[in-house]
Amino acid sequence: MFVDVAKIKIKAGDGGNGAVSFHREKYVAAGGPDGGDGGKGGDILFQADSNISTLADFRYKRKYSAQKGEDGKSGRKFGRKAPDLVIKVPVGTVVKEAQTGRILADCSGKDPVVVAKGGKGGWGNVHFATPTRQVPRFSKPGLPGEEYEVVLELKLLADVGLVGFPNVGKSTLVSVVSQAKPEIANYHFTTINPVLGVVSMGEGNSFVMADIPGLIEGAWQGVGLGHQFLRHVERCRMLIHIVDVSGSEGRDPKEDFVAINNELKKFNPELAQREMLVAGNKCDMASDRQIEEFKNFVEEQGYTFFPIMAEIHYGVDALMNKTLETLSKLPPIRQYEVEPAPVIPAEEITKHQVKITRQEDVFFVEGQWLLQVLKGINFDDYESTNYFQRVLTNGGVIDALRQAGINEGDIVSIYDVEFEFIE
Repeated sequence: MFVDVAKIKIKAGDGGNGAVSFHREKYVAAGGPDGGDGGKGGDILFQADSNISTLADFRYKRKYSAQKGEDGKSGRKFGRKAPDLVIKVPVGTVVKEAQTGRILADCSGKDPVVVAKGGKGGWGNVHFATPTRQVPRFSKPGLPGEEYEVVLELKLLADVGLVGFPNVGKSTLVSVVSQAKPEIANYHFTTINPVLGVVSMGEGNSFVMADIPGLIEGAWQGVGLGHQFLRHVERCRMLIHIVDVSGSEGRDPKEDFVAINNELKKFNPELAQREMLVAGNKCDMASDRQIEEFKNFVEEQGYTFFPIMAEIHYGVDALMNKTLETLSKLPPIRQYEVEPAPVIPAEEITKHQVKITRQEDVFFVEGQWLLQVLKGINFDDYESTNYFQRVLTNGGVIDALRQAGINEGDIVSIYDVEFEFIE
């Protein structure tokens, strides 16, 4: 079963907790704190695997969690880092955040991509020893790992996409120029799944062609096989638009051509700008006048026209040679850029709930919303640091610290950030 969309939940591992421990050894008085740090939680990575062709497995398992880091131990022993969880997906899978549609990864290369980062391990009490705080009886818990609900979308990696109405000869063309063997029959929607074929044009020259299931009017809104397969056109470097030039099914080839181009444009305006060749198939069933009229119609719009009879290979070599020549001038297959998390203006952040825990003169601040804020902070940058200070004020953290009894010079610890409180 060909499945090209799936929704799953992923949870990176939490960091291990820091240890509270004191050195105990014969003849060593007041050995001091020696609690080690917790280990980092496991990351969740996605890796493209050419041996997988669909997302069907994700219909049966929808939750993926990495392991938690090991807690710290006495003797300044750090907890062990948890192993990463690698999720294998078909080549060309795009990982998006379900709620916002933000692109988290494009699994098109060989290297695995980190999508959810494991939490950092918490500090052991050895970090909290100072000349005035020689016996710290507290440590830091590990940070929670990132958690997302994601949508996996398979967008096939092909150099050339064949588009057109059902039953115009797309599958036939793929079968005669490559080793692919799609089902071919004289009825609509014979092809219900995309089919890839490698077209060899001599030593060192080849390209991948995708037979996209037939489109009809309203496809961009989901009519027919709908936009579930239009997404596979998005990566194609160029398109070949195949039209039944004979109008054998009672349709007007010119209207068909305009209709499919409109569907592509409505689905993604960029597709209307994609390089395109036009192939008029079933020329043996058309009159010379029909072919000439359609050729003139297409060329008036700036497209190059090729009359073909795919079944007997007539005109196909010229079409493939032009395709190879066009591809040589085009950029490589598109890869999607990872989109950073949006930064909310500090002025728009209203007061949020925070949890404050006091241990001697250290105030630990927790709040899920603060974790999101910290991801976008660069403390080496002056503007970014000022933004963080405004967030703490507008978000009610400073007021909450005052209510908890903080004094100037006390330490504020917000996850993996520490600073001295100054009025």
